[in-house]
Amino acid sequence: MALPDYIDLAIIGAGVQALTLTTHLLQKSAKYDHKFLVFDPSQTWLSQWQQQFAAQQIPALRSPAVHHPDPNPHQLRTFAEHRHNELFPPYDRPGTKLFNDFCSEVIRRWKLTDKVYPARVIQILPIKRALGSRFQLVLDTGETIIARRVVLATGSGKIQFPDWVEKITSDYPSERLCHSQQVNLNQLNVTGERILIVGGGLSSGHLAKGAIKLGATVMLMTRKQLQEKIFDADPGWLGPKYLKDFHGETDWSVRYQQIQQARNGGSMTPEMMLQLRKAVSEGTMIINECSQVRTAQWQNNLWQVYCDNGSQHQFNRIWLATGTKFSAIEHPLLQEVLEAYPTEIVNGLPVLDEYLRLPKSNFFIMGGLAALQIGPVARNIHGGKMACRRIVPAIVKPSLAVFP
Repeated sequence: MALPDYIDLAIIGAGVQALTLTTHLLQKSAKYDHKFLVFDPSQTWLSQWQQQFAAQQIPALRSPAVHHPDPNPHQLRTFAEHRHNELFPPYDRPGTKLFNDFCSEVIRRWKLTDKVYPARVIQILPIKRALGSRFQLVLDTGETIIARRVVLATGSGKIQFPDWVEKITSDYPSERLCHSQQVNLNQLNVTGERILIVGGGLSSGHLAKGAIKLGATVMLMTRKQLQEKIFDADPGWLGPKYLKDFHGETDWSVRYQQIQQARNGGSMTPEMMLQLRKAVSEGTMIINECSQVRTAQWQNNLWQVYCDNGSQHQFNRIWLATGTKFSAIEHPLLQEVLEAYPTEIVNGLPVLDEYLRLPKSNFFIMGGLAALQIGPVARNIHGGKMACRRIVPAIVKPSLAVFP
């Protein structure tokens, strides 16, 4: 595909939220299909999402069947008409293969296959002019393109490592200590190994299950007691039940606290807890709650791990399911943009306008960085839908456009 010099809308990232945005945009304005391009180095939709699910052997989604990238909430259930065995209780959660097949059908039906340009955006340079601002996108291929509007939909935050990792003085093989996002269960031989998994969210559960299946024994260590929840945030955050008060709160720091409390550092589904308890009773797993690593050293091909309760353990590997942090200030693509459009930042999250734009700009943000406006589910599939309700009108209605 030849890269044009100019495009009305550049969408950065080709994940679930970007796909959701494009279908909602085309639903409101079919003629918009020549006016936008999506940038992702993989050249395919959802590649990172699918790789992550495959790498952690995740059998099904945590969200219900009505949460998906198509504007019609019932579309996935209709698609699954002859595949009911791939919808799991509660709330008909789709199996991973079913969801991937459905998304392929969405991409085909909305004619989006050739919309992803195979390049990584490495820099965004705002161009301010009297007749309206533009953004120059610099790609890793050496090419550049000017866009009138930009939507940042890269999704993932910055990988978080616990403090004790920074203090490790011994050299160790990189695959022996890694973040959950770097673990691929399909490429490992861990038979007979002891693995420490740090973190109390669903990722740590998937990794523990996968490691045990591969013949390892696992210790799962969590700072707090494991929480059991069907969803990662209460369903009240999807609608007015909690959002009415949230949107009525004018203190951004209070909003930030509400987001933190609602997500509360990760949780397990009841189904996962059942499987983990079974592993504990079978002797393949130890769950070590309310405990933290104090120090770890790599000696004699093993991790010597000292915990805050005075206990000491040895492991072959450590996997950190310690989540990601969202920070606009640290986002490599936002440096120049924030300089051109000064924006209040609260604990890393930008204060966006009601259409999810940086103030006085045509630069939109969706995903976890839009949480101060969307709420605790901003990074989830449904959070993408909620973001679309704000972004799409500002793109298709000339009266809502910004010409600073």
